[in-house]
Amino acid sequence: MYAKCFKRAMDFALSLLALIVLSPVLLILSVVGAIKMRGNPFFTQLRPGKDEAIFKLIKFRTMTCQTDHEGNLLPDEMRLTKYGKLLRSLSLDELPELINILKGDMSIVGPRPLLVRYLPLYNAEQRHRHDVRPGLTGYAQAYGRNALTWQERFEKDIYYVEHMSFWLDIKIILKTICTVLKREGISSDTSATMEEFMGNGSEERVNV
Repeated sequence: MYAKCFKRAMDFALSLLALIVLSPVLLILSVVGAIKMRGNPFFTQLRPGKDEAIFKLIKFRTMTCQTDHEGNLLPDEMRLTKYGKLLRSLSLDELPELINILKGDMSIVGPRPLLVRYLPLYNAEQRHRHDVRPGLTGYAQAYGRNALTWQERFEKDIYYVEHMSFWLDIKIILKTICTVLKREGISSDTSATMEEFMGNGSEERVNV
């Protein structure tokens, strides 16, 4: 009942309220971001949502667009600015996703939307993360964030899909606030953000 009837209504109401209340913060970050990034302060990228429907996710930009002499983007750690690190540590770069929630692309709580190119790499169980709307935060973000391995992240995503409830959402939101304030799990052990997902080795691939 919660997932089918109330969750979307709560997402709409809370995201609209948050956009109104946080509008001064969003405006300031837009201006500062335009200065720091020397241009467009926003980053948009296609991501898979519920039932693998593709939508355009919007965030504040945290990396430059620097490339090597062949025109390839430099590694994340070389493009991530001090300003970007601050935004990421406080999860402020995620605030524009409130627009995605308002539109219905995302939910406040759910598995984080990953890259489109990962879709063919999921096994059958991992693919169930797309049975629900992706979230601004999720079980994996509240309990580990980018410090988790991919296996741990997917296990938490599937746990959420199978146990979604109002009280679990509240628990995740409160835990996320604590995690952000403590600045836990901002980076993985070997990357400034999160390592590339390379698939499941010899495990079954799922075609899309």
